[in-house]
Amino acid sequence: MPVYVQHEALGKVGDVFDAHAIWQSPGLALFARRPLLRDLLERSPREHRGRAATRCFSHITLVLPQEEVDDDRHLTRGARVRDLAQGLATLHQKDFGDLLHGEDVRYQVVGADRLEPGEVEVKFGHAVYLPAPGEAVQYTVSVSRDSAVWKTVCPIYPNQRLTLIGHDEHEATYAAPGWPFGAEGAVLLINDGPDAPLEVQVRPKEAFDCSWDANAGYWTIKSRRGAVDANGAALRLLLRVTPARACAALSIPAAPAQPEAPVPTAARARIAPAAARPASTPVASVPATAAAPSPSTAGGARPAVWKPRAMPDPELTAVPIARAPAAQPAGAELDATYAPVARQRVALAALALPRLSRYRETGAQALEIGLNRAFVPAPLARDAVIAFAIDDQDTLQAITPAGREQIAVPATFSPVDGTRLELVVCAPALADRYCALLRLPQPPALPVAAGARFTFGRAAPMLAALRVLDSPRFLKHAAGTPPSSADRLGLSRAAFTFEAGPDGWLIARQSPTQALYHLDEQLAFVATIDDASPEQPYRLPAGHHVVAGHYVLRFDA
Repeated sequence: MPVYVQHEALGKVGDVFDAHAIWQSPGLALFARRPLLRDLLERSPREHRGRAATRCFSHITLVLPQEEVDDDRHLTRGARVRDLAQGLATLHQKDFGDLLHGEDVRYQVVGADRLEPGEVEVKFGHAVYLPAPGEAVQYTVSVSRDSAVWKTVCPIYPNQRLTLIGHDEHEATYAAPGWPFGAEGAVLLINDGPDAPLEVQVRPKEAFDCSWDANAGYWTIKSRRGAVDANGAALRLLLRVTPARACAALSIPAAPAQPEAPVPTAARARIAPAAARPASTPVASVPATAAAPSPSTAGGARPAVWKPRAMPDPELTAVPIARAPAAQPAGAELDATYAPVARQRVALAALALPRLSRYRETGAQALEIGLNRAFVPAPLARDAVIAFAIDDQDTLQAITPAGREQIAVPATFSPVDGTRLELVVCAPALADRYCALLRLPQPPALPVAAGARFTFGRAAPMLAALRVLDSPRFLKHAAGTPPSSADRLGLSRAAFTFEAGPDGWLIARQSPTQALYHLDEQLAFVATIDDASPEQPYRLPAGHHVVAGHYVLRFDA
């Protein structure tokens, strides 16, 4: 693989702010004990013909001990750093002026805690670029391991053609947070201008697979060597490149709300060549679609009534216990009679994430729903691959081992390969109660016997296995508030009844305060179920959904 980033240590220098001591040793370079900056640039030309150099690198980053850079900023307000950058740029222009071909000479001085006093490092190469003063950012690159928490890696400028992202900053332009592939390997971004799409390649090619996911809008990079993480999942890195103007157009930031890394103390020097240089290429304009804003609830949605109720007597409900079939004599299977089996099923297709601002008087502060590797709601533990949280300000967050990040709706996530989670925007009729609908990729389902009417609710045993949030472990309360089940937020003890009919399902509302909504196969709003009694039930087509409390139930034929 070519050397895209040349990173060298110059060793001990008497005065790290002396440009001549860094540029070239006094006397003949042949007898110098170590190469300095001029020797390194001469030995590693940008372009050469045979053994003769035809172009040299003109963008150089100088790394000094952080303590000395800080002292200069405190005592002289960074004057020595600026003089060092200007002096090196002057020496560079003087000695390599015929190899610049009209390019600007740019130097950047930064500090690093790893360097001891007197140590100096330099960084230059094909993938090292320093932006011109006032040059606008064209792209922003971010990475993720779970598609939920995205961490910013670097900006890309219009004239920055090559960018190498890898394990650390010694052999790459930028280091990717959470890089999973070790020191071997890197991602090369090729920017041929605003009229050409950004190209993403992996190095070495035989070690990685790089595929573009058009629906999600990012590249998925996987190791071909079968490496796995601690949980047994294949190592992968998701890479997203966002046009700068698209980020600025969004009212709700789609980019990660991760704190930026502190900018080190730096100074840059720029010497323009004698020939006038053309202006920077303008940034390409990229259309962006803003995320759908959440409706405001400040207008007077009344908080739900919260009444303490006594626990139901467990003796009131009898649950049939399945018995093991008795042993059959030999040959009895020949006399067996086969009867049709009821195929009616009810599935938990999605979770309706509530607006906790409606329940402030209950002391509920946050609702956190963790999903394990089977994508079944579970408490926030080590086996949860992703979780979603809603606070009392109706703010949505995604939680993964990489951290927390505020998210906007609609959104999609791929915490593991082959599985996609969707946050769906609520229809206006549901928006005053719910923030979003979380579609489950593997909906749990239960069979329902035909010819009988059943009740769904907090106190009903029917479909109790689908009430996955019926536990206080998902709900966080204010201090002094007793814990309670999350189902008490919006779900009655007896919410509605359902019965399989000849041409669909018959739905009857039992509690007058229970809100019920009818959604179609695609979770699109159809109607609000208001007037529905056992005498005059609401007819629900097979395959459609009913929203009650936190649950979006699909009634299949």
